[in-house]
Amino acid sequence: MIIVPLGVGSATPTATRHLSSVAVWREGSVYLFDCGENAQMRMLQGGLKRSQIDCIFISHFDTDHFSGLIGLLSTLQLQRRDRELTIVGPEGIKKFVEWNFDFANIDLNYPLNFVEVEEGFEEERVVDEDEFYVEARPLNHTKFCMGFRFQEKDKPGKVDAEKAQEQGISEDWQYKELKAGNDVELDDGTVVKSADIVGHPRPGDSFAYVTDTKYCPNSVKLAMNTNVLFHEATFSESLSEKAEETGHSTAQDAARVANEAKTKLLVITHFSARYTNEYVLLREARDDFFPTWVATELRPIFTDPAHEKGIIQPKVYLKEINQNKNKDNNNSGGSSSGNKKSRSRKKKKRFRKRKNYSGKDKKSRNKYSKSNDSDSGKKRKRRSKSSSKKNNNKNNNGGNNGDQRQPKQITPRTPFDDFDRF
Repeated sequence: MIIVPLGVGSATPTATRHLSSVAVWREGSVYLFDCGENAQMRMLQGGLKRSQIDCIFISHFDTDHFSGLIGLLSTLQLQRRDRELTIVGPEGIKKFVEWNFDFANIDLNYPLNFVEVEEGFEEERVVDEDEFYVEARPLNHTKFCMGFRFQEKDKPGKVDAEKAQEQGISEDWQYKELKAGNDVELDDGTVVKSADIVGHPRPGDSFAYVTDTKYCPNSVKLAMNTNVLFHEATFSESLSEKAEETGHSTAQDAARVANEAKTKLLVITHFSARYTNEYVLLREARDDFFPTWVATELRPIFTDPAHEKGIIQPKVYLKEINQNKNKDNNNSGGSSSGNKKSRSRKKKKRFRKRKNYSGKDKKSRNKYSKSNDSDSGKKRKRRSKSSSKKNNNKNNNGGNNGDQRQPKQITPRTPFDDFDRF
């Protein structure tokens, strides 16, 4: 199971944060939790295929959590999808989707399976497959909102091959029956019990998605003993009153849920735009629970790194431009002040011409030579110091400047040199 954050912003996007969406990759299928604006573009940039989406889960009807849904469904239509797509959400999600496509006069060429959850429910398995299930529980927000738990079912234990061969097991179908928990009867009538050959079942991986809620017991129930808890941390503790008023959690609230649920890893997300540095929230959460990570867009979170690394590789990443003047000067598209500085550096220095003394003036020249030499020595020292400082500044600031020439090689290269050795 691989968790890929697609958007970690709250309410409004910023230059480097997109609206709420998380993709869970499992065995070649993608399960999307919330679908904020531009979610499908972030999937492309994160190395995920939109055609692999099997289910979409919408937590509630705040616009930042479902504004990208119609665009994604339209793209799947253009890609000529024919597989069924399941959409889970609050009651009214079917009406919303159908009205939009009726308004655009679009007939989808793939079936949609809507699972609508009514307000007031306590707990429901909204998806139940052979190998996993998804559980939903209501949360405590200003409007009807629910969280989700993606739980893999227990996997069968390992088969003791040597012990099975000793008891007469030799065919593939016999091993499959034993691993499935069924006893096998041999040709001579001997019964080989599965409990004697197969070890204890292994618990499956789990992931909890809890967003847009104040602290509540259902958050703890969803996150109980999970591998990864993906919990919102919209505000810091200094704005706890604001969090209470708007129905959101602080970083300490997320840590409290992680402690009570005994989760293995807490990942905080859904940051308010007022926090340009989300590591302020990380510090608060880590004071109460460790390990805690910050959700970074397009950076995968692995439940089994040894076998999952390399499956999903992000194609792009976003980074704020540093407004450092020195870095701006190195770029070709720098500011006008940077261009003026570079022009002044290129100007040649003008030196004062040395006077030519005739033979008559030798005495007068010698007369003042001592004083002139001492003064010129001081000036030379000052000039040497200032020139060394300028050279140091040039070396520090202009190391990556493309306008400066690269230093020449001390030893010229020849076609006989083997530079691969170095």
